[in-house]
Amino acid sequence: MTTSPPAAPILEIIDAVHVYDKVVALDGVSITAVQGEFLTILGESGSGKTTLLRIISGLETPYSVRVLRLGGVDVRDTPAFKRNCTTVFQNYALFPHMSVGENVAYGLKVRGTPPGDRQKRAREALRLVQLDDMYDRRVHQLSGGQRQRVALARALVPQPDILLLDEPLGALDERLRVDMQVELMSLQKTLGTTFVYITHSQEEALTMSDRILLMRHGKIEQTGTPTDIFDRPVSAFAARFMGVDNCFEGDLISLDGERAEVLVGEERLAGRWSGKRKPKAGERVAIGMRAEWLTLADAAPERDDINVLPCRGDGAIYKGKYLDRTVDTGVAPMKARIWDVASAVPDPSFVWWKKDDCIVMNA
Repeated sequence: MTTSPPAAPILEIIDAVHVYDKVVALDGVSITAVQGEFLTILGESGSGKTTLLRIISGLETPYSVRVLRLGGVDVRDTPAFKRNCTTVFQNYALFPHMSVGENVAYGLKVRGTPPGDRQKRAREALRLVQLDDMYDRRVHQLSGGQRQRVALARALVPQPDILLLDEPLGALDERLRVDMQVELMSLQKTLGTTFVYITHSQEEALTMSDRILLMRHGKIEQTGTPTDIFDRPVSAFAARFMGVDNCFEGDLISLDGERAEVLVGEERLAGRWSGKRKPKAGERVAIGMRAEWLTLADAAPERDDINVLPCRGDGAIYKGKYLDRTVDTGVAPMKARIWDVASAVPDPSFVWWKKDDCIVMNA
C-alpha cells in the first residue's frame, strides 16, 4: 500500500520578523498553508495577526524574512498587485460612486480584462455569494451583510490562490455573523481556495477552521486543529483565551505520562498533561477546567476518578440558557455552569469534576 506525499504548501513563511518603532510585532514567525485549507490566525489585539496578513498580501514589507513563498514562488520582492492573493477587509472599502457590479469588476478592470469578460465573471462571483440580482444596485442601497458579500465577491473574482480575510464579520450583528460563518465555510469548500482568516473570536475560529494558529506578543503560542486547541491548550494563556473559565497556578507534584498531580494551596489535584514543555517536580504549572465540567453538590461523591473541593456559594448570573454559579473553594473562586437550573443545588457544599476534565499545562 502506497501513501500520497504530503501536499506542497501554497503559502510558506519562515522566520518573519517585523518591528514598528522598536516594538516587535512579529518575532520569528513561521507558518504554512496547503491548497484548500481554511487556516485561522487567532489572537488578541496587538498579537501580530494583522501584521502577518499584511506581509502575506504585500501591503507590508517585513523587517526580515528567510522564506516568503506563494504557490512555490518567492514573493519577497513582489509588489502586492502582482501577488495572486486578495484581501477582504472589515470595513469592506467599497466605492460608493460605483454600482455593485462595477465594484466587483474593478480589480479585473485594473488588470485590463475585456469588458464582456469582466461583466460575466463579476456576475458569477455575485452568484456565488447569493447576490445574483444586485449587479446594478448602488452600494448605499445595501445592508451590512450584503456589503460584506459584495466585498467577498470582489476579492473572489480574480480567482486568487489565497483569499485573505481580515476580521470580515466584525461589523455584523450576532445573527448575521453566525449566518455568514456558515456561508463562508460552504463557499470555501465549493471553491477549494485556501482561506487565511484573521479573528480575535475563538468561537469563529473553532466553527470554521481546519487549523488554528494562536498568536501572542508576535509569536505563535499554539497551532493545531480546533479540537486540539480547545481540548488541549498548551499554556495558561491558551486555556484562558479558548474559554477555560477556571485557571490557576500550582506546583507540580508528579508527572507520569499524561497523568499529572498538582499542589494548589494545600489541595492535591490530578489531571491530564497538555503542555508543550514537560516540567520537573516542584515547577510552577497551570491547572484549568471549564465551567461546564464542574458539578455542585451538597455531599462529596466517593469516587477515585474525580477531584473534590469543599465550597460555599458566592453568587450567580442568569444567562438565559444556563446559570453561571460562582463558589469560593478556599483555593480560588470557581465558576460552574448549570444547564438545568431547576435541579440546581441551592446551597452547595462541594464542587467536583473528573480528573480527565482537568487540564495541567505550562504556566
